[in-house]
Amino acid sequence: MWGEIDPPAPPVRAQPSSIPSLSSCEPEDESISPVVPQPRPRPTDTLHPLQDPQFVSQAESVSINDMLEAIAKSSSPVKSQQIGDAELTLQERRDELLLQYRSRPLVFLEKYHAYLKPQDLSAFAHVCSDPRTQHYSKVIERRAAACTNRTRVRNQRYAALRALQREGQYFSEEQMRTREPLLYEQYIGQYLTDEEVLERSQEAMQDDAQGAPAGGAGGLAHLLLNSYQERLIQNRLQEEQEREEGAQEEEDDDEEGEEYPPQPKGWEPSPEEKALLREEFISQMHQHFLDGKDKDFNYSEVDENPDYDNLDIVSRDAEDKYFDEDDESEEDEEDMTE
Repeated sequence: MWGEIDPPAPPVRAQPSSIPSLSSCEPEDESISPVVPQPRPRPTDTLHPLQDPQFVSQAESVSINDMLEAIAKSSSPVKSQQIGDAELTLQERRDELLLQYRSRPLVFLEKYHAYLKPQDLSAFAHVCSDPRTQHYSKVIERRAAACTNRTRVRNQRYAALRALQREGQYFSEEQMRTREPLLYEQYIGQYLTDEEVLERSQEAMQDDAQGAPAGGAGGLAHLLLNSYQERLIQNRLQEEQEREEGAQEEEDDDEEGEEYPPQPKGWEPSPEEKALLREEFISQMHQHFLDGKDKDFNYSEVDENPDYDNLDIVSRDAEDKYFDEDDESEEDEEDMTE
């Protein structure tokens, strides 16, 4: 009705604007931080697993730790030290090697490549394009291939050695004496009694007679042949003794008069000591065969014979004691000079 006073209109609430003000961007609760979107890494920013910290521990557990462990246990120096400094513990050596590997992998590869194996090369995949990595990778792989071939040859020779022991006279005492008369004399011959020397000669004649044709003429021929072979052995023994005496005199001259205690004369070993000397002689003759030092033996019939590859004896670990680590060090030196 005209003249009456209208009631006041209800307050209109402000609608939120589509564009927030600066004050509206501030959170009411200070404990809640605003979410800031992070830019996605570009393909060029993607880290190699060995460089990304979240993958490093996994990679190290597979190959890097084994590589560092092998070097840490070796005799290779890993850190320069002053005289009187305490030796690094195994863990300290590992930590130092890990630091070197992470900071300068190429220098690490150049310094320790002689201790690495082909399976360790995956640890250097992030620097595989560098020419130095490619060079040392070839050196490591070539050395491993040579070691594998050398191991195969040794295994085949070991199998042949066992076959010769079972099937023939090649490693009989008389045959070994014929091949190495001086070595035999040093370990066995000089300690034989007259009766033992006579017994040895009779056994040698009996062995020859087993293959002799029937009839007196054949027996006489083998007796003469046995005497002739004995003269050859004695002549060779004398020549080797003279060469050894000459070499010993040269060594004495190089020592500039340094005196050594005289060797006991007239020493007679006990039966137990004679048995040990005989075992040592046989062991050295086996080693000569495995090292390829038997001059009259045709090693191509063994080294190139696949029949010796799959023998049960090859799969055993007994032949490992015959492997010479000096051969590997020589291979390393040859690789270093290339």
